[in-house]
Amino acid sequence: MMLSEQTIRTIKATVPVLEVKGTDITTRFYQMLFEAHPELLNIFNHSNQEQGRQQTALANTVYAAAIHIDQLEAIIPAVKRIAHKHRSLGVKPDHYPIVGEFLLKAIKDVLGDAATDEIIQAWAEAYGVIADAFISVEKEMYKDAESKDGGWEDFKAFRVVKKEKESSLITSFYLQPEDEQPLPAYEPGQYISVRMQISDEDYLLNRQYSLSSAYTPDYYRISVKKEADHSPNGRVSTYLHKELEVGQSIEVSVPAGDFYANIHERTPITLISGGVGITPMLSMLTSIAEQNSERNVTFIHAARNEEVRAFEREVQDAMNQLSSGESYVIYEQKGLSGDFEGYLNTEMLKEIVRKDSLVYVCGPASFMEAGIRGLQDCGLSSDQIHYEFFGPALDLETVSAG
Repeated sequence: MMLSEQTIRTIKATVPVLEVKGTDITTRFYQMLFEAHPELLNIFNHSNQEQGRQQTALANTVYAAAIHIDQLEAIIPAVKRIAHKHRSLGVKPDHYPIVGEFLLKAIKDVLGDAATDEIIQAWAEAYGVIADAFISVEKEMYKDAESKDGGWEDFKAFRVVKKEKESSLITSFYLQPEDEQPLPAYEPGQYISVRMQISDEDYLLNRQYSLSSAYTPDYYRISVKKEADHSPNGRVSTYLHKELEVGQSIEVSVPAGDFYANIHERTPITLISGGVGITPMLSMLTSIAEQNSERNVTFIHAARNEEVRAFEREVQDAMNQLSSGESYVIYEQKGLSGDFEGYLNTEMLKEIVRKDSLVYVCGPASFMEAGIRGLQDCGLSSDQIHYEFFGPALDLETVSAG
């Protein structure tokens, strides 16, 4: 379906108001959606809702769609990134008409008389085109997930077979499928969704966690930071740390995500992580060490102190397998035996990072902003820099990295 020139002009005319009222619209959208369809709370991350992150992310997406409504191919990368999340959570084509209905109602509710019939009709047409793009991309992703050896469509039961403390904050969970079938392969850096019923919660809770090891057909490993100090985000992580024991089960999706490294390339690679952002980087590092040990790898990890630093031995073991590997640690607290102290900055990166390197960055938003700006100051192009957010993507346009 092609949009008419009149529809495109009408959508573009709403850009200024979306810039101001976008989050108001998406906040109202979720309120109305969940009042009418509380069963959808089984899909959405409740903590992202309570913290306003999901509302902001959706507002950014709607705003970007309005700006690029005459060249929607410009937002295809964002569509694919979101589609990975949707597929991992079990979002289906039947959900899109429901979302469209309440998005239009929210626009009308927030804008009032300013939301003319012409504007509502234009957004209805535009939403139909955008929804079709998501449905098409996700259909292929579902098909791909099922076609892989051992793959499945939505969720299936996994048993915890090992629980291992990695630091004062991070614990690893080794998960094996209850049907004992070999697991489909994944790209190092991808994540799975885990879904569980917690006794005092009305709805299912789900979270995405990066796979933290190289692929093995026997189990998936996730490594979870306990977020007890950050309510409501800590509800699931606290349950996993304190209540989920070896022998118990949770539901797991097929791995997803577009943040991963091609481990077979020869180009030098730099892996930069802060805190629990080490998990996808560890999967990349150990995969390269196992399958492409001649590759030049630089591994940089930042932690508050030695107590919270995880996987020190595992990183060193991988480094020992590489013929050309360097590992650095940055401790925020002064006086510790790291290679650097303080916060990641341009000076550190200039000293460590090769100009011809592909770079992957993962960690807290402020850490990534500093890292990406620093890498750009070092002369690296946006094509060389790749990054991953935990949760809904925040706005990093100010650092313009890809």
